[in-house]
Amino acid sequence: MRLGLINSAWAQAGRDTAWGIQKTREIGFDAIDIFTDPLDIDVRERQLIRRECSRASLPIVSVCCVATGLIDFNPSVQRFHLDRCRTFLDLCFELEAENLLLVLGEYIWNQEVIPPAEQWRTGADNCRRLADYADSLGLKIAMELEPFPLSLVNSVDSMVRFLDAVNHPALAANIDVSHLHLAKVAPEELSRLKDRAIHVHISDCDGIKHGDLPPGHGVVNFAPYLTEIAKLQMGGTMSIELEYSPEPDRIEEWVREAYTATAALMKAAALRG
Repeated sequence: MRLGLINSAWAQAGRDTAWGIQKTREIGFDAIDIFTDPLDIDVRERQLIRRECSRASLPIVSVCCVATGLIDFNPSVQRFHLDRCRTFLDLCFELEAENLLLVLGEYIWNQEVIPPAEQWRTGADNCRRLADYADSLGLKIAMELEPFPLSLVNSVDSMVRFLDAVNHPALAANIDVSHLHLAKVAPEELSRLKDRAIHVHISDCDGIKHGDLPPGHGVVNFAPYLTEIAKLQMGGTMSIELEYSPEPDRIEEWVREAYTATAALMKAAALRG
């Protein structure tokens, strides 16, 4: 597997796009994921991302998209988010990325008022529409498992059921190690995602709240999860996700530490040389 970085680590610390891309290569990463919104950037920023990644010989693996409106009960909101997600897929195609990382969202109102089955069906139907469009572009969508109690997809079981409900070859799973720990998912459950997972996120946490810390700064026992990921023989990329560094002025040190720790974990699991 390749070792990647989601570039939001740099952006949230106030570093500009080009600097972050070059620093990602300098530290030693094999690939990069891009966190941006095509509705918030112009053609110059899109070209800058392409140019700087090419200059750094840093392939773009994934573009991250949060689209909770796909399961909104208002049809107009759903239509907007379908169009927005198609624009994200267009950006993936333009950047020659491999997949769109999709965060779907949560049941609203404590699964009351609107029947949960209806929100589930809405999410599956809209993701099938997006998968059709992704497939037409030669892309895939990686669905993220979120660890929150009301998330539609918050366990390996719900991930498998959702993939089955959508039933489209362009929709697959993203594995987030920290999220698995928070959701109390046993490493052995990952065997159910054989041939169904295409991307991995890795970070640490305190075991209670979502954290996105460098490995070693929390309580996650990574080895069993990485052993199971190795058994999947999925290839692809394991991307470090770091959010909201407590010391933005030391972000480079924060990222370097995460790189060193993750590279060692991957080597021990025979996932990267």
